[in-house]
Amino acid sequence: MRHRRDHRKLSRTSSHRRALLRNLVTALFQYERIETTVAKAKEARRLGERLITFAKRGDVAARRHVARFGDAAGGDAQAVRDHRPVVCGA
Repeated sequence: MRHRRDHRKLSRTSSHRRALLRNLVTALFQYERIETTVAKAKEARRLGERLITFAKRGDVAARRHVARFGDAAGGDAQAVRDHRPVVCGA
């Protein structure tokens, strides 16, 4: 059973997972679109939503923590699947 399982491990160590998600969220805010797997996109969406909410708080600590993400609306991070056919190279 998966009761109280908070996040996906993504088959990585904690430091590797943290760096991966940090890079994904930074790229998401920078380019407003990223191409990744569904599981990674769902985890990046969780963290991105939390950063947007934190930035809207408006105090000095929040502004220093997430300087340029305060103008984004909450709920904007959507995982949209790109339905391209998988082609075998054989």
